[in-house]
Amino acid sequence: MRALVIIPTYNEMENIPEFIPLVLEQNEKLDILVVDDGSPDGTGDYVENLTKENNRVHILRREKKMGLGTAYVAGFKWALEKDYDRIFEMDADGSHSPQALNVFLKESEESDVVLGSRYLHGKISVVNWDWKRLILSYGANLYTRIVTGMPFADATGGFKCFSRTALQNLELSDLKSDGYCFQIETTHKLWKRGLKIKEIPIVFTDRTKGTSKMSGGIVSEAFFLVLKLKFKRR
Repeated sequence: MRALVIIPTYNEMENIPEFIPLVLEQNEKLDILVVDDGSPDGTGDYVENLTKENNRVHILRREKKMGLGTAYVAGFKWALEKDYDRIFEMDADGSHSPQALNVFLKESEESDVVLGSRYLHGKISVVNWDWKRLILSYGANLYTRIVTGMPFADATGGFKCFSRTALQNLELSDLKSDGYCFQIETTHKLWKRGLKIKEIPIVFTDRTKGTSKMSGGIVSEAFFLVLKLKFKRR
């Protein structure tokens, strides 16, 4: 089995030099694809130099900041072209623990999608968030469950593992959303297609270096997408 960890980046030079080795040391089956959106801080240059030294590290460079959703779609298409069996979404800022990757791989043997959940079984596993952000995230997931009918505790999380079959069931070119919205949309499409989706608990630790990419526009986009999914469901 070949697995690819897709890591979208924009100005992650403070994190990426430490993060890439941590991912690779977890399992020899893991490769990395960094999708860099023209980071002015040199993230793309650093990773491109690393690809010359390590054949498990790859990069897709884009000229400008184009958003998380399109970065993942580009990465998914690349992974399918290169015949990977398992494909991960993962943040570069250290909020997702590389030590959990092998648990995801194990669970993916019997599931099409494995979701890393911050809120499973009523437990909140988040470190270093203020109460406003926690309420926003938890409330967004509650709203998503109520409106769409999806049974997942954390449909907005960005730590996931897809089987090749799962990605082939997504119409990748039709995915236009971003951030929270992208995570909800992909999970909803695969749930509606009847694929087997499993949630596992993770600990989410907020970044200590660099700047968060969260914005009000991403939150509002997710709000309206959930309503759209409800009407499609009907």
